[in-house]
Amino acid sequence: MKITDISHEIFTELGSPTSLSIPAIAYWLRTNIGTLNNLINTAFVLNATHEIEQTVDSVTTEIGREETSILKKIHLIHFYDTLVRDSIGAASWNSVIEVTDMNARVRKINRSEVGKTLAQVKKEENAQLEKLVIAYKSGNATPLQVAGDDTVEGGGLDDPSTSSERNTN
Repeated sequence: MKITDISHEIFTELGSPTSLSIPAIAYWLRTNIGTLNNLINTAFVLNATHEIEQTVDSVTTEIGREETSILKKIHLIHFYDTLVRDSIGAASWNSVIEVTDMNARVRKINRSEVGKTLAQVKKEENAQLEKLVIAYKSGNATPLQVAGDDTVEGGGLDDPSTSSERNTN
């Protein structure tokens, strides 16, 4: 899958925000493929045609939907982190929240409350990312050792030589 396709999906899923562009997302994805690799123990790289792929045992495979969803979730957390930092920075400059004069009242949005809400959303996205990573790792895990001796014939429940020994005891 090409980096631009993933970037377009992220941009669309975020609701096409005016503060973000597809090239900016693509740049962020290019520079954070290592984060994906560290999380899920892979070796994805960006090839010359801007596709994300990995080579394992001389077999090159393209990034799959599971890996793409994890990468998209990482970007979503980054996006919310940026919004939290922006709202916290703006909150320090907003000392006046409400102004009342005669019968008119003007109330500004409390940016610290917005920041708290965004921080909570970011926390929930982090929890979802952890679940995605655990599911990915458990689904792609291979056993390191098989216990038991499968090379010896007989001795099983269906073996007639062992069933007669059980009956005499």
